[in-house]
Amino acid sequence: MTINPDKIIVFKIGGLQVNETIFFTWIVMALTLGLALVMTRGLSSTLAPSRRQGALEYLLTFLETQISAVVGERPRSFVPFLGTLFLFILIANILEVVPLYHPPTSSLSTTAALAACVFFAVPAFGISRLGARAYLREYLEPSPFMLPFTVIGEFSRTLSLAVRLFGNIMSESLIAAILLTIVPLFVPLIFQAFGLLIGAIQAYIFLTLATVYIGSALGARETEFEMEVK
Repeated sequence: MTINPDKIIVFKIGGLQVNETIFFTWIVMALTLGLALVMTRGLSSTLAPSRRQGALEYLLTFLETQISAVVGERPRSFVPFLGTLFLFILIANILEVVPLYHPPTSSLSTTAALAACVFFAVPAFGISRLGARAYLREYLEPSPFMLPFTVIGEFSRTLSLAVRLFGNIMSESLIAAILLTIVPLFVPLIFQAFGLLIGAIQAYIFLTLATVYIGSALGARETEFEMEVK
C-alpha cells in the first residue's frame, strides 16, 4: 500500500514525471483560484449583502482578528499572504474525503515549500516595516555572539513548521488507509469525518504559527519603529 503521493506517478510530460503531489497541488490551486473568483464576483456595499459576500466578509474578519491578536494593528497587509496559506492548506486537507485523493500536505516536499514561504516572508515583512538596519540589528542583540544561535533558531522553527503539518496529515491519511482495509465501511467514514476537523485545525495551527513568527519579527521592534515615526 503506497500512501506517499510523491511515489505515485499520474502522467508524464516528455521526460517530466508528474506525481500525485504535483497533480493534486495543481487541483487545489485551481479550486482556490476558482473559489476566489466566484466569491469576489459582484461585491456590493449595500446593507443587505448576499450570502456569498457575507461568507467572504466573515472569513476576512476571522483572518484579520486572528492576525491582529498577534501582530497588533494594521493586519490588512498580512492577510493576502497568510490568508492564501490558510485557504490552500484548508482546501488541501478537507478534500481528503474525495475518493482517490491524496492531500499534497501529506508530502514533506509540499509542507517544506509552505514553511519556506514563511521563512522568507518573516524578514521580508520585518524589513519592509522597520527597515533593513533596524530589523537585522535584532540578530546581534544582546550580543553579536548570539547571531549563530538566532540563525539556527530561524531554521529550526521553519523545519518544525514543515514537519508538524506533514506528520499530522500523513499519519491521519495512513490511519484512514489502514482502517479501510481491515474494518467495515462505517468506521473509515467516521474517521474521515474526524479527519476533516483535524485538517481544519492543522490549517489554523499553521496560520497561527506563521502569524506568530511574523509578529515576532515586528513585536519588540514595533515600539522602536513607532517611536521613530512619531
